[in-house]
Amino acid sequence: MRVGVFLFGGVEMDDAGAGPPAPTDRRYNNDVVWETSEKMLDMGVLCDRLGYDSFWLTEHHFQFEGYEVLPNGLLFGAILAERTERIRIGSMFNIVGQWHPLRLAEDFATLHNISGGRAILGVGRGTVPREAQSLGTDIGSFDNPDKAEADAQNRKQFDEAMDVIQLALNNETFSFHGDVYGFPPPGIPDRGGFVEELTLLPRPLYPYETWQAITSPPTLEYVPRKGWGGVFWLKHHLFTKQFWNRYADLYQESHGSTLAAGEKRLLVINPWIADSREQAIEEVRDGHDEFWKFLGPYGWSRGYMGEDGKPSAPGLIPTLEQSLENRTWLVGTADDVAEQITAYGDELGGLADLVIFPNMPGDAYSQTAEQLHRFAEEVLPKLS
Repeated sequence: MRVGVFLFGGVEMDDAGAGPPAPTDRRYNNDVVWETSEKMLDMGVLCDRLGYDSFWLTEHHFQFEGYEVLPNGLLFGAILAERTERIRIGSMFNIVGQWHPLRLAEDFATLHNISGGRAILGVGRGTVPREAQSLGTDIGSFDNPDKAEADAQNRKQFDEAMDVIQLALNNETFSFHGDVYGFPPPGIPDRGGFVEELTLLPRPLYPYETWQAITSPPTLEYVPRKGWGGVFWLKHHLFTKQFWNRYADLYQESHGSTLAAGEKRLLVINPWIADSREQAIEEVRDGHDEFWKFLGPYGWSRGYMGEDGKPSAPGLIPTLEQSLENRTWLVGTADDVAEQITAYGDELGGLADLVIFPNMPGDAYSQTAEQLHRFAEEVLPKLS
């Protein structure tokens, strides 16, 4: 089983928790933001040294509140690649609609090659209107019918952009002409003729993996047919199992081959380890509550189970107890966390890729380093 680490890259906060301040009442200056970037590099180096398989970043913009302050995982990843030896580097996720697709392909190929084949192409459609509408796209949601038009346009833009990216990365020459993108544009004069095809430089020198988050039924129908890996996070464990198995069925239907246990499916969990379960719950509560104070209004809790057994209504702000019940947070001693991961593996029929999220919004990076050590040294040996 490959085990990686995913961090938001947020600033340290001394007032994290369920109550005030409201997220938008905080504002962190450029010095604090850059200090966070340096600490994130330290975390990546530590993960490499501790033997984790992968280190995942985020792409977010304009977040003066301090939650996610790394805007470019590919550029950051290139710096991290020079400071590490073996760890693979990805983003959860590069927000495709916020990039020119050919620039994203070029930058990914550069990171992949300079790292010796350690880059992972993580792709997503986005969640934050402040970012999306400022950077060339729009955001809807399967759960918000009033944004259905924006959601449909975002999916179409994403689909075409990914076609362009895959064509450019995997072929000596390419052209593409869709409703959103056209490459090359018609009528470009070039040395007595016209440009009919393009060649991306550089292209990957090594095989690469593509992963996309699967949060909604339409995306679940889409990703396995494309053959990319699916990332599952923040869902009730029974919903995760349903999506997990449906992915395998659709992959077999589309590609004519049966997936091995856990193949092409990645589970993200939020663990917290302490000397007792009571201590772990006490330590993680404020960070958990800050997480949902920030992300609940964006609909991230729609994978939780409501009292009727169906997905929760958009906007739920879960308590820690609800997260423990849904098994999105695995909290306790090292034995507790290892047992819960083993139970997940049994329920899903096997885990091939696991990623941990051990840094709650506002946490000090010294705490994160301790959690990384404890998981690597106390939990992983119990899973092997």
